[in-house]
Amino acid sequence: MHVIRERVKAHFPSVLLTLLSIVQALALELLWAHLHEAEYLYAWSWFALLAWGQIVGTLAALILIWVVYAGNAMRFRWVPSIGDSVVPFAIGLLEFMMIDALSPNHLGYWLIYLGIVYAAMVWTSQATMRRARQDPDNQVYFNQMPPAQIRDFIPEMTLVAAFAGVGLYILLDQNTGWLAMLALIFSNGILLWRFYGTAVFWNNSVREDDPPTN
Repeated sequence: MHVIRERVKAHFPSVLLTLLSIVQALALELLWAHLHEAEYLYAWSWFALLAWGQIVGTLAALILIWVVYAGNAMRFRWVPSIGDSVVPFAIGLLEFMMIDALSPNHLGYWLIYLGIVYAAMVWTSQATMRRARQDPDNQVYFNQMPPAQIRDFIPEMTLVAAFAGVGLYILLDQNTGWLAMLALIFSNGILLWRFYGTAVFWNNSVREDDPPTN
C-alpha cells in the first residue's frame, strides 16, 4: 500500500493540472465566443462599461483559480481523495454559469456565482492544505505555521456573504446604475487582493531558508 500511495502522490499533480487546464480552456473558449457575439460591447455606453467590468472580473477569476490550483500542486504533495478529481468539474460548471451570466441584465446572478466560485476556491485550497499538512514531505513548510482556525476565514465568509447579498439585491431591484458599477469595482478589487495574497503565499513557501549564522 505504501508503494501505491507514493505512486498516487507522484502522479496526481500532473493529472490534476491536465484536468484543470482542459476545464479552463473550455471556459476561456466560451468567454472568447462571448466577446465576438456580444456586439453591444463595442458601442460606447454605460451598459457596455458594466459588461466589460464583468468580463474583466470573469477573466481574473479564471486566472486566479488556475494560480491557486497550480501553486498547490507544484509546492506540496498529498494523498488525494476522490473529491480532488471531482471538484475541478464543479468549479468548471460554476465558471460556465458565470460566463453565461455575462450581461448587466444578469449582474445579480453573476455576483452570486462569483461568490460561490470564491467560496469553492477557498474551501478547496484549505482542504488541500489540511491533507498536505498531514504528509511528512511538507513538514519543512508547515512546521513554521500553525493550522488555520475558523476565525481566520471570517474575512472570506464576509466577502462571500457580501457577493451573495449585493447580487440578490441587484437581482430583485434590477439595478444597473452606480450600485452595479460599485459592485463590479469591489469584486475586481477583491480578486486583485486575492492575487496579491496568493503571490505572498507563493514567495513564502518557495524561498530558501536563511543560511545559519556562525
